[in-house]
Amino acid sequence: MTTQIKGNATSTFGGNIDVTGNVVTDAPAFSAKRSGTQAISSVVWTKVQFNTEEFDTNSNYDNVTNYRFTPTVAGYYQVTVNNEAATSISYNYSAIYKNGSNVYKNSTGAGVGTGVIATALVYLNGTTDYVEGYVLYASSANLAGTAGTYFQAYLARAV
Repeated sequence: MTTQIKGNATSTFGGNIDVTGNVVTDAPAFSAKRSGTQAISSVVWTKVQFNTEEFDTNSNYDNVTNYRFTPTVAGYYQVTVNNEAATSISYNYSAIYKNGSNVYKNSTGAGVGTGVIATALVYLNGTTDYVEGYVLYASSANLAGTAGTYFQAYLARAV
């Protein structure tokens, strides 16, 4: 049995369904990680080269040139950046940059293998907006190329 439902229609399975706005079935989502270490200068925000895609449902992540996610569907995206230091450092930051500016960040204390995650719901316009993952270390160190260093985003709600 096939049921066609239009906005504010009553279904044959009971109840009312109010469909307003956009319904996106092929929502953009990606996950990328860092393969191998990356040198991070002391106390300088550094863009992470997340160079290995695990998946990219809409081909919106560039893992070769600019390491950014530029979705083609406008909406609110859940964006996550996590990094793991390969050497001992006194502090560690992860940040989400939108259109070249730091908009969300999080930090943690000292240690080898200390990971820190920054995650936020970010509006992206679907044409020119993009997000990137950055880190900042207290001293020069290597970013670990492990499962603890990743960048992800998915469309939470289209507009």
